[in-house]
Amino acid sequence: MKQKINWIAWLLLVILWNYGFPNASPFQDVLVAVILSVLFIIIQKLQSRGLQKTSSRSKFKN
Repeated sequence: MKQKINWIAWLLLVILWNYGFPNASPFQDVLVAVILSVLFIIIQKLQSRGLQKTSSRSKFKN
């Protein structure tokens, strides 16, 4: 579910970029899409680390 939300957020940001900066060159469009992709990959990794930490902590609480 989080992957779908992240993908939709990425798509919305790319669409906003394209409509917000219609005179941007194709290179700038690709560059922004790549930067957003890397950013969302980092966010996914941080989210997965957070899930691993919370699940490992819950084992020790019992």
